[in-house]
Formats: sequence, C-alpha cells, structure tokens
Amino acid sequence: MALHEILNLVWINIKENKTKVLLTSLGIIVGAATIVIVIAIGLGGQKDVQDQFKNLNAGTITIADNSGSSSSFGRGGFPGGGMPGSSGRSGGGGGFPGGMMGGMMGGVQQIKKTTFTEEDLEELSWFIPNLAQITLLVNGSSDVEGGTLEDSLSSTIAGVTTDYADITNLELLQGQFFTDTDNEDMERVAVLGYDAAVSIFENVSDAYNSVININSKKYTVIGVLSETGSTVSDITLDSAIFVPYNSAVKYVLGSSNATPKIIAVADDVNQMETTISDIETLLAELYPKGSFTVSDAGSQVAASQQSANTMSILLIAVASVVFVVGGIGIMNVLFVSVKERTREIGILKALGSSRKDILLQFLLEANFISILGGIIGVAAGYLIMPVVRLSGMSVVASNTAAIIALFFAIFTGTVFGFYPAWQAACLKPIEALNHE
Repeated sequence: MALHEILNLVWINIKENKTKVLLTSLGIIVGAATIVIVIAIGLGGQKDVQDQFKNLNAGTITIADNSGSSSSFGRGGFPGGGMPGSSGRSGGGGGFPGGMMGGMMGGVQQIKKTTFTEEDLEELSWFIPNLAQITLLVNGSSDVEGGTLEDSLSSTIAGVTTDYADITNLELLQGQFFTDTDNEDMERVAVLGYDAAVSIFENVSDAYNSVININSKKYTVIGVLSETGSTVSDITLDSAIFVPYNSAVKYVLGSSNATPKIIAVADDVNQMETTISDIETLLAELYPKGSFTVSDAGSQVAASQQSANTMSILLIAVASVVFVVGGIGIMNVLFVSVKERTREIGILKALGSSRKDILLQFLLEANFISILGGIIGVAAGYLIMPVVRLSGMSVVASNTAAIIALFFAIFTGTVFGFYPAWQAACLKPIEALNHE
C-alpha cells in the first residue's frame, strides 16, 4: 500500500472520531502545557537570580557578624598603633608575617558588642593581599517624611562609605554619590533608590536636591539611583535610602544599635577560597569570641541557581508523569480501536496490505493524536503564562520549551502506540474477517 493511501485512511479514521481523538489527546495536551510552563518558570527563576546578583561580581565577599556579644579590636592595643612583627603588607597567598598573630592577641579589648570599624578595614586591606576594594555597610529601618508623603514611611536606611557605589556597580539616574569628605564630616545627605524616590516624591525628577526627614533630621537628596531590581547584602537597592556611614551611625541607628558588615572585592576570583580562609583566620585573631559569616557572591549565585534548577527538574518530572498518563490513554484507545476495526484490518490484509502497512497506519494515528495534543498543549502553555505572571512568579517564554514538549508528545505517541499497532499488524486475515 502506498504511503499516501495509508495517510488517507488515517485521515478518514481521525475525521470520523473527532471527539474520541480530542479526549484521547487530553493527557498529551496537559503534559505539553506543563512542560512549557515549567521551563518558563525555571528560566524565570534563573533570571531572578541573575537580576538579584547583577550588581555584584563573582569576587565580592561579604563579612557579617553573628555573635551577640564578642570582643573588638583597636589599634590602640599595640604600641604606636601598628602590628608587631610586621614591616609591610604580606607578599602572597594570604600568608602573615612572623610574629604578627601573637602580637594581635595583646591588642584584644573585651567589650559588650562586636562592631567593625574603619580600622578593621585597614587591617584587612593590609594583611589580605587579594583584596582590591573594601567598604563598611550598616543598615536598619527608620521613619522618613517629605515629598508628597502625608504620613511617615518606614524605609531601609543604608549607611555606606564611598567605595560602596563602585563595589556594587551603582548607576546614578540623577546627581552624584556622596564623597569621603561627606562621610568624615557626617554630612546629612542622601541618595535614593529608584523605588524609594517614587514612593516619596511620586515623580523621580522632583527628588533631586529636595529635602527629606530621616529620624526627624533633615537630609538633602544629592542623587537618585537607576532602577536595578537587585539585592545586595539583604538590601533591596531600589527601595533603600543611602546615607554616609558615619551619619547613619550617629544620627539614624546609633552606635549601640549599629551592626556593620564588611563588603570586599577580590582581585583574583581563582584565589577566593584562600582569601576567605585568610579573612577568617585574621578575624579569629581580632575577635577570638566572635562568630562570623564570610560568603562570596559566586557561591551565593551558584546556590541560588542550583535551587532554581532543582525546582525545575522536579516540575519536569511531574510533567513527565502527566505524559506517561497521556500515553497510557492513547494505548488504551488504540487497543479498543484495534478490537473495533478487526474486520477492517482483515479486509485490508485480504486486499494485499502487509504487516508493515497496518503497523504504520496505527502508528501514524497514534502520532497524529500525540502531535495534535502537543500543539494544543504548547499553545495553551503560552496562553497560561500571563496568568502565572499575575501570581507574581517570573516566567520567560522559550522556543526550546515548545520543541521539547512536541518531542515528548511524539515520543509518547510512538512508544505507547507501538504495541497496539503491532497487535493489529499481527492479526491473521481469516480470523480478522470472521471476527464478530
């Protein structure tokens, strides 16, 4: 039998059983739609991770204090304010000059609270050779008034030093970032994140050079950041208000409530493990009773990506189960179809159709059902995406997802349609013709 004749028979059978074909393909439709949506959610999750960390490079290191009560280091503990046994910065590999660590211990002073200081930045810069930039960060919440606000707004206030803008790759939409002089003089100036500017002034262009009240003190807005959608050290950049570090400690948070973090950038990301180990060793000497978390952006990104990928794999596994159920549905319908059309198969064989012709006919019917279901499912997946976005989830449409869904559909139809098709092909003509 010629291929076009087989295709014509397939088409006639499909047309005569439209409702059955549609109901049979439901499992494939659901499976294909699930594959498309699942991959879109997975890609959306990866994009969220990239957006979250896009303002940090892989060499960024965050040092946070976990201790409630610890010890603090000050240069005053050493004669001349220096480190005994050291004559200059270490030459490589994070090693420390002989005698330095023993000398450090004499400079530890017991106090009630661990607080990183600018002196700690100097020590880290001096003894850790792989650090290119380093800055202090302190953050908290405070009431903000001004602009078009009728009531006070609780906002995240971040006290940072000048290097923070370079380390986190901040871009200014208006104005400029504050200077070292602003920090040293504890000037009351502020740089607003994009969303913070919108919340306070409604119109971003009205924010620049305006005055806002933070903790009942006036601050002049000297800059507004471009929208980033990024989070750095648990601070959402778009909704934060940035002020000089010393101003935040003195006027907003108070020295007793301030818990600073240190953010640094490594020169060579290939030496990240050594650098982190050296930082932990130095901190253990400076704060023997302290508890610290030292993490790098690269590992945070990798962990977040791994979580997103794991979720995608689990969802794809669920979609695969749906495909299996759909395939079983196709197989059951074809089994019934073989029973119903046994006499037709006997007539075709009596007219000269070979086993191959019968096998191909039923396989093509199975594939048509699965392809139809796959196409409808892919279309349904794309139509459902806007609804998923309304729930707050990020989704990214992908042509690859559509191809994968169609492949799974065809594969399912072929695998689950083969056995019933083979049964039909193996029927003996006499028995088939005599079938009631």
